[in-house]
Amino acid sequence: MVKITIVGRVIDGLPLALGPRYVNEENDNFSCYKQQAEFILKEISRGALIPSMMTIRIDHHSLNYLIGNGVCFMTLCDSSYPRKLAFHYLQDLQQEFEKLDNSLVEKITRPYSFIKFDGVIGSIRKQYIDTRTQANLSKLNANRKKDSEIITEHISEILQRKRNSEISERLPATTPRTASPVWGSPLLEVIALKWTPITTIVAVAAILLWASLVLTDNFII
Repeated sequence: MVKITIVGRVIDGLPLALGPRYVNEENDNFSCYKQQAEFILKEISRGALIPSMMTIRIDHHSLNYLIGNGVCFMTLCDSSYPRKLAFHYLQDLQQEFEKLDNSLVEKITRPYSFIKFDGVIGSIRKQYIDTRTQANLSKLNANRKKDSEIITEHISEILQRKRNSEISERLPATTPRTASPVWGSPLLEVIALKWTPITTIVAVAAILLWASLVLTDNFII
């Protein structure tokens, strides 16, 4: 069954529309799955997920997404739901979305405020409830090879890459400064840098004073 459907803008990861939800919030962790779908949308927007079509395993569900013309269409289904039908469903949503005025979509600034498309999602979803209808069976029997080419990953793999990326970004700022091999410790290096110029000036002044005294003594002699 198609449980959650989200349509989002790729350029900034803003979720535009949310179809009617078909999961129980208390028993089926609706909020958790919705947050994970929003996370995937953000990862797509920042370029961390490159494929235009992908299936992501989340517990006993599959999150399928399709990208076209700067818009991401994603749906969460039971893992037993045919993936091919899920992508046909997303393609139907894409076709309907492309009939709309794109300038209106670009002006949306608040999440899930494109309520006009929520009804479209609900209407198209009804066509995919029964997987045994003649129309859906025909879709399942066509283009079997194309379905096998869709990349599949687990949500844990994507989360781990995200964590590794954040650690790499913080590493230069948190790496301790390497002590100078000459002074052996950062503290000695700081002291040396502070007092070396003063010491040099005093030494030069002493040499000049000594030289002047020697020359004076020689002159007197």
